Amino acid sequence: MGVAVGGGAERAGACRLGGLVAQPSACGGFPWVCAWQLLQPALVCLATGSRSFPVHVNMSEEDDRIRSKRIFINHLDCYSSGNIGKYLSNCVVGSSLEEIEEEEEEMEDGSSTREDTFTNKPKGGTFQIVGTLSKLDNKQPDFSMEIYRFTDRDELLHHLLECDVIVYNISENSEQIDEASWAASALHTEIENFWGPKMFILISTVMTWSQSKLPDPDDPEIAFTEEDYRRRKAHSNFKDHVNAEKLIIKLGKTNKKKFVTYIVAAGLQYGAEEGVLHPFFKCISKNLGPGKIERVPKENAFLSKDLTQADIEHLFVNLKMEAVFLKENFNIKWIAQTGLVENIAVVIKEYRQIRGLTPIKICVLGPPAVGKTTVSAKLCKHYKLHHVQIKEVITEAIAKLETITTISQEEEEEEEEEEETGDAAEILEAVRENMEQNAGQLDDQYVIRFMREKLKSMPCLNQGYVLDGYPKTYEQAKELFNISDEDAEEEAGGKMPLFDKTIMPDFVIFLDAPDEFLKHRVMNLPESVVVGTHYTQDRFLRTLMQFREANTDDETILNYFDELEIHPQNIDVSKDDDPKYADVANLIIQTVGNPHNYGLTPEDKEAMDRKAAEEHLALEEAEKAKRERRETEEAAEKIARWEEWSKRMEEVKRQERELLEAKSIPLRNYLMKNVMPTLIQGLSECCKIRPEDPVDFLAEYLFKYNPQIDEDM
Repeated sequence: MGVAVGGGAERAGACRLGGLVAQPSACGGFPWVCAWQLLQPALVCLATGSRSFPVHVNMSEEDDRIRSKRIFINHLDCYSSGNIGKYLSNCVVGSSLEEIEEEEEEMEDGSSTREDTFTNKPKGGTFQIVGTLSKLDNKQPDFSMEIYRFTDRDELLHHLLECDVIVYNISENSEQIDEASWAASALHTEIENFWGPKMFILISTVMTWSQSKLPDPDDPEIAFTEEDYRRRKAHSNFKDHVNAEKLIIKLGKTNKKKFVTYIVAAGLQYGAEEGVLHPFFKCISKNLGPGKIERVPKENAFLSKDLTQADIEHLFVNLKMEAVFLKENFNIKWIAQTGLVENIAVVIKEYRQIRGLTPIKICVLGPPAVGKTTVSAKLCKHYKLHHVQIKEVITEAIAKLETITTISQEEEEEEEEEEETGDAAEILEAVRENMEQNAGQLDDQYVIRFMREKLKSMPCLNQGYVLDGYPKTYEQAKELFNISDEDAEEEAGGKMPLFDKTIMPDFVIFLDAPDEFLKHRVMNLPESVVVGTHYTQDRFLRTLMQFREANTDDETILNYFDELEIHPQNIDVSKDDDPKYADVANLIIQTVGNPHNYGLTPEDKEAMDRKAAEEHLALEEAEKAKRERRETEEAAEKIARWEEWSKRMEEVKRQERELLEAKSIPLRNYLMKNVMPTLIQGLSECCKIRPEDPVDFLAEYLFKYNPQIDEDM
């Protein structure tokens, strides 16, 4: 994949912008020079009254002007504009090129660092940075003096007229092309009202050169120079950028004493917190592979959600440019002139510092069974660190040695790899012999060797680690963390012992508890946890005794860290009733602080939200099923009770009927014998005669033919 970087990816200041800069010079024409660092020398020339930009003012007025140079930069909250503004806010107005040379000498002597480049707060006597934001609700950068929030362009023009230098960056947002063209045109119309000279700098893109033909088709190594700007050919999607460049160059020809213009054809910008390359840095920091290169189709780039179409087009460009004018006319403090690849270590360090991605290194120590592994696992989960345990480190190291030694002899290997294979075979054989002699245990020399290799691995160096239960003694700590004899000779002279800062833990946590508490804790462990470990009764007591003997008040591993002013945090875990040590972990987290990582990625957040939604849905489904099951059970129980009640009612009715029938037998017998015969005869006679009043007739008939009943009835 080609990377558009001009001038051999030369790097200057806090941000690297490869490309070319168009300058209307005093000798006529428009020579093109490379890299954005022209901004600062150009401003210095303007401030000091250089021949290129004559300023016809007296000395007192010039001194006042130097003290109050104001630079406008659009979209100060964006990557490139923000870094340009941050850098210029620390540049002293009127600095000479000789002072830059002195700074370079200081850099070589190692007496100064680049940290000042990224200091947010401006120093005294520096340029005043003002500008706009891409989003009005974004926070104002600390290095800026004022943010312009305007309602119309007339208000913006009023602010621009107050500035000495106007910088419009259209390389990050093509929507700014129209505003930049308008700003240059509006300022041009106000030339006669200028109180002093003004400079307009347009930061365009190297994509306006991307389709240019090679200067010499027979020799592709010949680079483009400033003289080739007339033959430049733009990418089809960047025609508007070319039109803006032509307009601003034209406006700079009218009155060079009052209004001078520049065009910066910026290439791929890298450094600091990273811009277009940030997804790649982030991906590498989260996924560490075996170091092999996989060739993938270019089309796969379009599948990335983190890159825009313009970003992808920039990444596909491969131009070779040479900044002749810049190198010959300016003495610039280059930091990575040879490019990104050769200076990747510096770029990574810078990236990690600004992004706050420095590794967190924690060492958790303490007697056996105190809960070191439990607490370490919690810290690793919270801070996304690598859990370093002795057993796993040894197993991993032996497996690696076995893999190296079993490489097929038929494959053609490099000489270096052959030497590595031979060394690995010797070490593996020595390790196996040592383990056989020590009943499966390894001597300290091998454990320390493997542990040092683990701590110096890229995952531990980049993300950090939690060292679980090692080292156990003062001597082991010295062997593990002290630097080699050669390095010690170079850094000799200090009172403090010399140690390897890259692997030395930043925080040392010592978990402790009374022996009785530890014994009681081991006794309460499940048998499945104890089997095959050193937590068996005899072995645990022996290990605990050895630890106490090796860490007396006079000689303890904590003394080693105290001597290096890394003071351990002592925590009594017996005061925490929680077997999972949540309070202990929270106490350590308060000491260590916030995680030094990206936190949750959008994918992680989406996964967590999806998991939470799934859990919520599962909970709702479970509640629904439980409710339906309860309702079904209640309905079944209700039906069962109803059926039981119905059966009982039927039984009661049957019993009542039987009782009623039993009680009605004498009465029925009496009626059938004494009443029914006479009554039936009366009804028959009534039917025959059919009287007008049947009831009265029946009554008279019954009185007339009433049979005599025995007195005892």
